[in-house]
Parts: sequence; structure tokens; C-alpha cells
Amino acid sequence: MDWTPGGLSSDVEDRRGDSGGGGGGFGFGGGGGGGLGIVGVVVLVVVSLVTGHNYIGSYLSGGGQSAPQPRQSQYDDQGSRSGAPVQESAAESRSAQLVSFTLGKAQAYWQQTLSGEGVQYRRAKLVLYRGSTYSGCGTARSSTGPFYCPADEKIYMDLGFWDELAKFGGGTAEFAQAYVVAHELGHHIQNLLGTEQKVRRLEQQDPDERNHVSVEVELQADCFAGMWAKSGEAQGFIHPDDIQGGLKAAAAVGDDHLQKMERGTVNPDTFTHGSSAQREKWFTRGLQGGTIDSCNTFGAGPDL
Repeated sequence: MDWTPGGLSSDVEDRRGDSGGGGGGFGFGGGGGGGLGIVGVVVLVVVSLVTGHNYIGSYLSGGGQSAPQPRQSQYDDQGSRSGAPVQESAAESRSAQLVSFTLGKAQAYWQQTLSGEGVQYRRAKLVLYRGSTYSGCGTARSSTGPFYCPADEKIYMDLGFWDELAKFGGGTAEFAQAYVVAHELGHHIQNLLGTEQKVRRLEQQDPDERNHVSVEVELQADCFAGMWAKSGEAQGFIHPDDIQGGLKAAAAVGDDHLQKMERGTVNPDTFTHGSSAQREKWFTRGLQGGTIDSCNTFGAGPDL
């Protein structure tokens, strides 16, 4: 990727100097998981990892209930908290600025794209934190990986996640990081298009289809990430060899790959994000097709 670090934009809410501890790795601390048992806890961690919704936070907040309303923010309009200086390495500083750059480019792309669809764009915020913090969807913990919360329209991310992604074989190339940000913003696009609300109603009407619908949601977000990548190629700051980093990241967080690493076995009936092949396929489809219609995972049927 061709980009120049330029600080953090006002769309980034930097809580790294104020986050609580207790995060890190894929550990699951404290109570709240007793009803699930250790196997259920592992499944929730895997399901929440990387992309998608904060199922652990939802479970701790009462699972299945409506998401709590966002708390009053302690942060100013520029996204930084006064009196909470951030201590960071040079590598972490670059990573934070890459996240900010990607978010800015992706939001500019979607603002223009949705305008052509007659949809008004609302800018999402991205919260950087360490360990844990609050969100409109419950407690955000680093162990859940990055996620988007539709209740407050914010993406939550602990930059320590890149080390975890590498453990799963995803690597830490800059475009792999950009892919994760673009995927999470894809959930924001679904929210603006009304897809998020329709999906929640479908899940309530037919709980047996919850996993299948979740896979469709996640694969569409991968496709939307591919759409943005296509625009980045056209603008010249994303190169063909960068795409391989995105594909590698998508494959690393496929349900089959994660289950094989966690349990040694694979159960497609429990997939919530899609297999490695599916995630690569839909990211590539967005990259090659480049339209919202081409990313209609909900109408794909057996070709999903």
C-alpha cells in the first residue's frame, strides 16, 4: 500500500490511554460464562474473532436481549480524551495511523457510492482501546477481536489483534490490516442500507437459520471490503500484490480454519462467518464486480 502517516482523524476515538486491563490473547476472564461451559466459551471467542459482532459482550450483557444504549461519551469531538496520554511504540503508532487512513479512504468511497444509491451516509467512528472498554453493544474486550456495534455505529479495535491474526496464519501486512477495517465498515454499510435490521428480524423469526444468516452477513461484509479494494486499486494506493495479504487474512479467519486450529475438527453446521474458501470468494467477487448488487449473498442460494 502507498500511504503516508498523518496522525489520527476526528473519526478515530483513541481510548488507549484510558482502557481497562484484563484483555489480551484469547483468554476469557471472570464470570458470566458459566452457563456456556468451556466449550461454549471457546466457540463464542472464535465466533467473535476478527469480524462480525461482539457475541461475548452480548452474552455478558444478558445474551439475546436488546443491545444497551450507548453511554455518554467522555471524549471530545476530535476523538481524543484529555488527560489520558497514549504511550505507544513506533510500530503501534504506524498501525493506528494506517487504521485511520484506511477508515478515511473507505468512508469517502462509501459516501460517494451510497449517494448514487440515494442513501445518505453517516460517518462511523472507530474506537482504539487496550484490554477492554464500553460500547453500545456491551463490554468490548480485546479477546473478541475487532467488531462493529450498530447501536452506536462504532468499530471497536485493540491494535494488539494483529499479533493474534498472525498466530492464525493471517500475517500482519498492511493491507491485511486494511482489509479488517474495511470488513468492519462493511457492517456499517449494512446498517445504513437496512440489512442489519432485516437480518435481526429474520433471526428472531427463525432461530434455526441464525448461523446461516450470520454467514451471509459476514460474507457480504467481505464483498464490500473487496469493493473498496477495487476503488483503491483504481486510485493507485493499493497494488495487486497487496490483495494477496487481504486474501490471506480472509482465509485465516474462515470458520473451518479456526475450528481446525481450536478443536482439530470442522462442523459446517456451526459456521457463522463462512469457510476460508467462501471468504476469499466473496472478497474477490467484490474486487472484480464492484457493485452492491454483486455482493448480494442473501440471494446466492447454494452458490454461497
